[in-house]
Amino acid sequence: MEMFQSGDKQQGRDPHGFFSPAGRALGGLVGPRVKWLVVVVAILVSGAAFAFAGEPEAVSTTAASLPDSAEAAQVNALREKLPSSGVTPAIVVYKAASGEVDVKAVEASRDRGVAAVKQWAPGAGDQGASGAPAGSGGAPAGAIPPQLSADKGTALVIVPLKADLPDGANSDAVAALRSAVREGLPAGLTATVTGGPAFGADIGAVFEGADIRLLGATAAVVAVLLLITYRSPWLWLVPLTVVGTGDQVASKALTVLSRISDVRADGAVTGITSVLVFGAGTNYALLLIARYREELRRTEDRHEAMRAALRSAAPAILASGGTVTLALLSLGLADDPFARSLGYAGALGIVVALLYALLVLPAAMVLFGRRLFWPFVPRVGTLDPSHAGVWRRLGDAVTGRPVVVAVSSVAVLVVLALGGLSLSVGQSPNEQFLKKPEAVVGQEQLAAAFPAGTSEPATIITKASAAGAVTEAAKGVDGVKDVRQAGGDDRLVELSAVLDASPGTTKAFDQVKALRAAVHAVPGADALVGGSDAEALDAKTTADRDRVVLFPLILGIVVVVLLLLLRSVVAALVLVTTVVATYVASLGASWFAFQHLLDYPPLAVSTPLLAFLFLVALGVDYNIFVATRAREEASEGAPAREAIVRALAVTGGVITSAGILLAAVFAVLGVLPLVQLAQIGVIVGFGVLLDTLVVRSILVPALVSLLGERFWWPSHPTGGRPVRA
Repeated sequence: MEMFQSGDKQQGRDPHGFFSPAGRALGGLVGPRVKWLVVVVAILVSGAAFAFAGEPEAVSTTAASLPDSAEAAQVNALREKLPSSGVTPAIVVYKAASGEVDVKAVEASRDRGVAAVKQWAPGAGDQGASGAPAGSGGAPAGAIPPQLSADKGTALVIVPLKADLPDGANSDAVAALRSAVREGLPAGLTATVTGGPAFGADIGAVFEGADIRLLGATAAVVAVLLLITYRSPWLWLVPLTVVGTGDQVASKALTVLSRISDVRADGAVTGITSVLVFGAGTNYALLLIARYREELRRTEDRHEAMRAALRSAAPAILASGGTVTLALLSLGLADDPFARSLGYAGALGIVVALLYALLVLPAAMVLFGRRLFWPFVPRVGTLDPSHAGVWRRLGDAVTGRPVVVAVSSVAVLVVLALGGLSLSVGQSPNEQFLKKPEAVVGQEQLAAAFPAGTSEPATIITKASAAGAVTEAAKGVDGVKDVRQAGGDDRLVELSAVLDASPGTTKAFDQVKALRAAVHAVPGADALVGGSDAEALDAKTTADRDRVVLFPLILGIVVVVLLLLLRSVVAALVLVTTVVATYVASLGASWFAFQHLLDYPPLAVSTPLLAFLFLVALGVDYNIFVATRAREEASEGAPAREAIVRALAVTGGVITSAGILLAAVFAVLGVLPLVQLAQIGVIVGFGVLLDTLVVRSILVPALVSLLGERFWWPSHPTGGRPVRA
């Protein structure tokens, strides 16, 4: 019997379980005539997507990612019903190089700024609309008097803007304001624009042209790694073209989805989705092409070789893609709107990647025949060099001393995990950028000269009849520097409370909690507390809840898919456990690097969940690929130890290439200068490498060798036939 038989020659049970019929069906789409039809249909569908999808629904980057049930979200909803609703303050900070600021120059600059943004700022002369502390002195109509710091070396001016401006208009308004307030300033006096609109504009600037930069960097990384993997001048072009087209079709499909649903197609969502499509799609292509090349060494007919490759590889690819898709869809149960949008968008992208990898790529590959692999053309009867190469030797070495190898591997994971003992979650608005933009500079200048919460006061909404009692209760809270009315009507009143804690800090969250407790206790007030710190606190609470709900759900999805594919409880639990260990180790090692090497701030509140999803769902892919091949070998009667060594020998090279490629693709997120995306890229990228090089290559074979035939319990691949010694 040939040691490495294709999937259609197995004598035991079908090793691919639930997914086998799909593999056989896909094999029927690569016939001599059908392949052309598939390619033509793919071209037409892709062209239609490019032509008719249009532009995504515009969204505001300043909107908080909160569920409607969050208290801060309820405050925002109530504010919209008040006469002062629809206005948000842009803050201009004037700072003198030495001595006191020139008040007349500040007022003149303010007037230029107010005039420059008039079209974006209704009610610019309404002080209450700003929610800002009142200053002193007279002011021209349509302007708010400047407020001076205690040493009079810094002044702030409020310029109200519409709160519901889309990204483009908000950026235009902030740019016009920044230009106008700086014009004609005397030497030694600077003007910096900060506040919510400025942060939104600076985030928008981060993503300006980001899709082009991200696509270019991703395509370049994939092209280089495919060229190194295949060492062929043109083979790499086929998977890159197919996956790249799939990425653009997924982007257009996301555009349509954003129009007909609540999915937000902002820069972060589209960027991560593109990385998922490129990373997963290329991984699927690598696995399929490797199996196709293996079959070309057995079969003269390239169409039959591709059919055999699909029968063997498609079930594992479908299981892998299904795991990622279902895990992403589980984010639909998250309270965090950003996580929900990313879940639906990512699931859509993975489905498109699967379609192009399993339908379009096989047809495109057989169009060109064996010459596509030149100069390393696979010939019938030649031995696949991977069968006796470095991966075979590694497998023999690992399974020869499984106890030592397993203990050593676990020790490495534990040491890496220890780096996360001091893990901190929760970024302030000032910490979300890799490069400090103007909005952050202005915020720091404000914090140095005024009470820390001046620029982002807490907002209290209460019944008008209880406004006085609520004001007194708020003033009695430790850390509250000032409380005053900022708007309202005969039903509801809006109060503005300045805190002395820096925005986004633990102290600020504690003060918000104390403020909420105080105003909630006022009888009949129905008071609620919102504002930027309250939104950040509610976002953290939301993220904590989502982790508690979704971590076990994602693990459950992975276990079910593994059970359907492998029909082994032991194998499923072992593989899931190793992937979770990889996540914990990668999180610890990455946090150590963030603290001691990269000087990054704490993780964003949604980062642990997203990193867990990507690492568990994508990381289990490689275990699926090697375990599926091991089950094939075991179905021919090979003992568990020999089966896993053979699987490692055959899949080691291609899976390692796939892991390196996926890690590199996630690292590309670093071209977008947001700390959260860079952190996700590092955690997932390092985790994929760890899973590829240590867990899948060393730890899993050692564990299979230790467990022996029990690894397949309760459904052995031989179906009851004796296992060869």
